[in-house]
Amino acid sequence: MVTGANGFIGAALANHLQAKGYNVLGTVRDDANIARSHGRVVSVGNIRAETDWHDALLNQNFVVHTIARVHQMRDSSKEALAEYRYINTLGTLNLARQAASMGIQRFVFLSSIKVNGEFSVIGEPFTAEDDPAPADFYGISKLEAEKDLFRIAASTGMEVVVIRPPLVYGPGVRANFRSMMAWLYKRIPLPLGAIHNKRSMIALDNLIDLISVCLEHPAAANQVFLASDGEDLSTPELLKRLGKALNRFPILLPVPEAFLTKCATIIGKGSVAQKLCCSLQVDIEKNKNILGWIPPVRVDDALRRTAADFINDKKM
Repeated sequence: MVTGANGFIGAALANHLQAKGYNVLGTVRDDANIARSHGRVVSVGNIRAETDWHDALLNQNFVVHTIARVHQMRDSSKEALAEYRYINTLGTLNLARQAASMGIQRFVFLSSIKVNGEFSVIGEPFTAEDDPAPADFYGISKLEAEKDLFRIAASTGMEVVVIRPPLVYGPGVRANFRSMMAWLYKRIPLPLGAIHNKRSMIALDNLIDLISVCLEHPAAANQVFLASDGEDLSTPELLKRLGKALNRFPILLPVPEAFLTKCATIIGKGSVAQKLCCSLQVDIEKNKNILGWIPPVRVDDALRRTAADFINDKKM
């Protein structure tokens, strides 16, 4: 069973597993989303602490949980934290308890690198063994879910695997990554030429492959894995390589980082500037050592696929 089977990650995962021979059941929020999904799909309503998963869990062996209340830039109130917890923590644990009671063998939880923190020091990437340091409500809610999932695993015998991806990109990507492609496509000059950071990302195909391995590999049971393409890029390097994929040469102005950050803060875009300027590196040696997993898709190939989808969408 794959939750969020109409989402960016869930849809790609369901299709991939079906192609591998799995008998996949996808879940979506309502009947309107069933028509936009492929394969066997059922609606389960909103993901809450009270959601009834019984019918969807019947005759299943594995669960991959991709649904979450996603990070919102302006969520700063106590009410927002409660909503994150209600969906990402309590909603996840409700599903996990029902899954364990119905004999599910393995529960794969798509968490977030935000559990580790927002930024890392260049050359000191996050590892799966680092002490968590979430800095926002989204990361806090994901960490709380992780902790209780492992408690459920210990008390029931259901195996749990946690995967923490950073930014995921690929065909159909939205939000900031799509905005970045739009800037490049329109040849908008960008004040990002003087940034010297390093950031990990993961292509959708690489993440799907890792999830697939974590479903099957015996050594994945009750482990936390970080995810990335295995190649970290600076913001200017990413823009240049993405621009090449889009057949657009980026115009990168060498604006000093401190000045850029100060100006962005004045206009209320300080958090966006931080993401563009700061580093966030991820170490995936554990994946290689325990699972024998190496990202199968190269960054430039993944960027080309992402860019081609963006261009085709623009032409429609």
